[in-house]
Amino acid sequence: MSGRQSLFGVEVDPLTMDETVQRCLEAVRDGRQLEIGVVNAAKLVNMRRDPRLAEAVAGCDLVLADGQAVVWAGRVLRAPLPERVAGIDLFLRLLAEAESAGMSVYFLGAKQEVLEQMLRRVADRFPRLKVAGSRNGYFDDSEQGAIAGAIADSDAQMLFLGMTSPKKEIFTAAYGEATGARLVHGVGGSFDILAGVTKRAPKSWQRWGVEWLYRALQEPRRLGRRYVTTNAAFLLMTARELIRLTPSPASANRSH
Repeated sequence: MSGRQSLFGVEVDPLTMDETVQRCLEAVRDGRQLEIGVVNAAKLVNMRRDPRLAEAVAGCDLVLADGQAVVWAGRVLRAPLPERVAGIDLFLRLLAEAESAGMSVYFLGAKQEVLEQMLRRVADRFPRLKVAGSRNGYFDDSEQGAIAGAIADSDAQMLFLGMTSPKKEIFTAAYGEATGARLVHGVGGSFDILAGVTKRAPKSWQRWGVEWLYRALQEPRRLGRRYVTTNAAFLLMTARELIRLTPSPASANRSH
């Protein structure tokens, strides 16, 4: 499948997981930078409310369907996407490929104790992986330039950002190039999952597109209301877009 698909005014790349991994590895080998953006239902809603987030995502070299709801909406709205490319699954695939190819990585994000736990688990799972450096994700805006410089000094080829939206997208847009990393991928809460701090939904929940519900049940106070609100807004967005794309009977009759 070729050519981007327009979904709610956002250009999304219709790639499979395997195709995405191949694009990433080619960028690293060719020495050109590839910034990855991912969208799920909540982010598409928030992009309409946050121009900086929308601009940052639009500026990415690849924009992928991280949420199953995005894939379903694409089918309904005649903007088909082959499959979900979940950020954490891509993250794990790239770590395995980096270990195999001898590519170096840098981890930026999470609390210090979570980052340290994740690094231990990553070392157990990918013992030959070259970790060029790491830093927790708690810093002021005034520190961003220095952090980007430190990443550049590490000569890391892949940079993974374990930070929430819109912080990771805005950092990537402003400093991604300055890091010198060939691949920049924001992986959200994946550091917490790899560290064992939070659990990922079972495969069946993922297939049914309710991974968000599993997360909300783990952290109901923090995530419950947010997910309900954004998912309702996403359904409304989809319904409105479907109505907009569906010709009225009068216009259909005029076309005959």
